[in-house]
Amino acid sequence: MLDNYKEIIGFVAAFLTTAAFLPQVYKTWKTKDVSGLSLPMLLMFFIGVLGWLIYGVLKYSPSLIFANAITALSTFILVFFKIKYNKK
Repeated sequence: MLDNYKEIIGFVAAFLTTAAFLPQVYKTWKTKDVSGLSLPMLLMFFIGVLGWLIYGVLKYSPSLIFANAITALSTFILVFFKIKYNKK
């Protein structure tokens, strides 16, 4: 029973942290303004999220897998936008 509560807490946290990231992806897509995004930060964050995703798979944690799969995709999109729309 306790494990169910742990996963519920995990899913709530996963939803909130993942949902908080999506408006940035949308705003960047609409405005094509990447001046406020740091490529080194995005790359480090992307690698960290991939690490958490792998950890979630190894631990069989649906909440970790769910959150980090979506966040990894969102971060990858921001990295793509940063490279594509960056004005030098």
